[in-house]
Amino acid sequence: MEEATRQHFYRHGEPDRENEKKNCHFCQIRSFATHAQFPVTIVNTEDDAVLDPDFRFVDSSILGKGVEPTKKEFLTGCECIDSEDCQYSTCNCLQDIQDDSSDDEGVEGNFGEKLNKKVYAYHSHGARGGHLRSKILVSRHPIYECHESCACGPDCPNRVVERGRKIPLQVFRTRNRGWGVRSTVDIKKGQFVDKYMGEIITAHEANRRRAKSHIAQRKDVYLFALDKFSDPNSYDERLRGPPLEVDGEFMSGPTRFVNHSCEPNLRIFARVGDHADKHLHDLAFFAIRDIPRGEELTFDYVDGIDDSENDALDPEKQKDMTRCLCGSKACRGYLW
Repeated sequence: MEEATRQHFYRHGEPDRENEKKNCHFCQIRSFATHAQFPVTIVNTEDDAVLDPDFRFVDSSILGKGVEPTKKEFLTGCECIDSEDCQYSTCNCLQDIQDDSSDDEGVEGNFGEKLNKKVYAYHSHGARGGHLRSKILVSRHPIYECHESCACGPDCPNRVVERGRKIPLQVFRTRNRGWGVRSTVDIKKGQFVDKYMGEIITAHEANRRRAKSHIAQRKDVYLFALDKFSDPNSYDERLRGPPLEVDGEFMSGPTRFVNHSCEPNLRIFARVGDHADKHLHDLAFFAIRDIPRGEELTFDYVDGIDDSENDALDPEKQKDMTRCLCGSKACRGYLW
């Protein structure tokens, strides 16, 4: 680790070292547009390990072979001239949100009637402005945001994920679980942390990579299916078939190193910009409780959606399961 750091700080300012700089993890994260204000750092005070030299940091996902975004002529956005209107049910970007009367906010008329219903996912004002509402945090509902095709401006309150990461992150070496991630600042409940990024590939390519991997389940740690809107009866043929997947093993952002916990402090939400690109929705990490600076960031790799908890009670199935090292009081004992 010390040698890699020395090469970066003492050599990569010299000319004729472009190939070295291209493969340098420190140079990659310093190239991020947010580096000056919200840097990503890498530290190891535990041993001599370094990050896999084949891994590359990226600050946006890359479309793999056979993956196509929707053509620009088919993209549509809201027509809200006043960005404040993007919080209400009248905004076209929010038309697919499930109606829920709880945690309701709205604008009242002169006689107390509600003129508009506030339905977007975030708190509007004060210290919690831009943080996910509690009813969203405890759900698995997707988040619908405004985007570049909309008439509203870049300061629209419904562009939290689109504006990107606003906190510094640190990739660090843990004592017994490889690399992990923490922040050097406090994170508030409901605050957006970062997206999970990588190469977006077809289901066929994802299966090919699983088969090629020596340990298929290890590969699954880095593969995330974009299946939130998969529906065999959908009018969109891209949602009827096998979903695309994000592979972050060899190219991703810092969240690629977030470890599992059975008692996590983060949760992943599907985030949609243009509705025509639901097959390419984002995977966004949000804090589900207040997280003090320095605490390791974690999420539940299965988020309670499989039978691993019951399987962990079966001695026969335990033989083929991966032991969990999260150390939490609620630890299930095994990952899968």
